[in-house]
Amino acid sequence: MLSDTIAAISTALGEAAISVVRVSGPQALRVAEKAFKLPANFAPRLAHLVHAVDANGNSFDHGLLLHFKSPASYTGEDVIEFHGHGGVLVTQRVLERLLACGARAAEPGEFTQRAFLNGKMDLTQAEAVMDLIHAQSTLALRAANEQLGGAIGREATAMQQEIIPVLAHIEAFIDFPEEDISPETGADLLKRIDSVLLRAEKLIATSEQGRILRHGARTVISGAPNVGKSSLLNVLLGFERAIVSPTAGTTRDTIEEIIQVHGIPLRLVDTAGLRESDDDIERVGIQRTERELDRADLVIEVVDASQTAEAVQRLTLPDSIANRRILVLNKADLGIHSSWSAESHALPFSCVTGKGIEPLREAIRAIIANAGPLAADHPVAINARHKAAFERSAERLRAGRAALERNEAPEFIALEIREALQALGDVIGQVDVERILDVIFSTFCIGK
Repeated sequence: MLSDTIAAISTALGEAAISVVRVSGPQALRVAEKAFKLPANFAPRLAHLVHAVDANGNSFDHGLLLHFKSPASYTGEDVIEFHGHGGVLVTQRVLERLLACGARAAEPGEFTQRAFLNGKMDLTQAEAVMDLIHAQSTLALRAANEQLGGAIGREATAMQQEIIPVLAHIEAFIDFPEEDISPETGADLLKRIDSVLLRAEKLIATSEQGRILRHGARTVISGAPNVGKSSLLNVLLGFERAIVSPTAGTTRDTIEEIIQVHGIPLRLVDTAGLRESDDDIERVGIQRTERELDRADLVIEVVDASQTAEAVQRLTLPDSIANRRILVLNKADLGIHSSWSAESHALPFSCVTGKGIEPLREAIRAIIANAGPLAADHPVAINARHKAAFERSAERLRAGRAALERNEAPEFIALEIREALQALGDVIGQVDVERILDVIFSTFCIGK
């Protein structure tokens, strides 16, 4: 695959001031010589004004051409980038000309895949490229930059370096079976294993944080009909997204939007009001509301505070989410009934005036922060693939530790330690790379 020269449009489809078309591979410069009129002084790492030409030598666009010579490029190969006019048609024509001159169309993520295969980044850094592109909050952006800088890869590598001497000691006892593992040596090996286990457990604990940063905390706005759920959604978004009407049952389906609160991405879900209904469509909406409550990270329960607390239908939540509920006393501009005084943690709110928006934002931040260390003291947040690998490594280390404590045959202990090392290698792409590359890079956009 690396013998091919690939080309793709690297900017988003649509009209813009400029577009970027990228070429990478051993024939990149030769392809560029056919597709563009290059100046006599064309040199790497300098921007040259060139004309893109068709097969007859006629110019159809002009812009800046850059040559990044191997290995000093993003992919580690010869790379050509043409920065031309950002029209859809002209950009497509440039790409077609490059393909006609000997390049082939790049697959999704192939440029970054080549960067990985050529040793320009480890697998965690390659994944961070898409995290950086898809970041929807300042904290997500920061976490992606930390990962792109190699934070997770360095941690996995450091754990490997701690485990390798353990395996070396165990294999030495395999080579010299007449020697038993002394208590002092065994204690030292156990100490090393415990150190790596502690590091693994700390990383595994950030997986929930990573999920929230990448996909947003699923925040369900729920309550009885006509209490102001859709109005609250609109206030949080800052624009009229949901239809607001005094008619109960207006919202019949879930509405999702993403916002950022104190750097945390929230996936807001406005739901149908919970009540008994004879309307088939509304009943379907209520069923969807119940499903959303089951999968929520946070529930904002909205009630009409102008009514008595006894008259209001309250939500019954499962234990898993009960401590992640925010009670919003809406319609505070109409006055809050005295019966709500027992709800000391409830937040007075008015969708009409916007009063109470900052306390609500702070309450959201506080609850989501409890799901993981979202503060600046722990920037590393692993994804689901990393979590599975670290969990597999920790499981094998625990098994090896137990075997070592029982003074079992060193062959069995070594087997467990090797599998732990292999799992750590999977994190950064050192072991059995082929079985995970396609899954990872298939999520990339063309041109990246």
